[in-house]
Amino acid sequence: MTIGKYEVSSLTNEISKVFTSLSQLQVGDKAEVIGLQKGHKGYRQRLLAIGLVPGTIFLITRLAPLGDPIQIKLSNKLSLSLRKREASIVKVIRLP
Repeated sequence: MTIGKYEVSSLTNEISKVFTSLSQLQVGDKAEVIGLQKGHKGYRQRLLAIGLVPGTIFLITRLAPLGDPIQIKLSNKLSLSLRKREASIVKVIRLP
């Protein structure tokens, strides 16, 4: 199926490259927090308290050898390490 000049499948792939969860990013990726998944009340409160609020820009600086934990650097130079389970509820938009 096509929409204008785009194939729906390629459009879906492009959108998934831009909107994703923090746990799907790689070292060197820069992203902006757009929200947190519903549920997971304890994680949500903790992540909000440490500064992962919508609009926060960060950079992935390290991944442990097995991918857990993930280290990020916030725009205010604060570094955080998150477990993949915690990072998976943070919805982000990948930045260039």
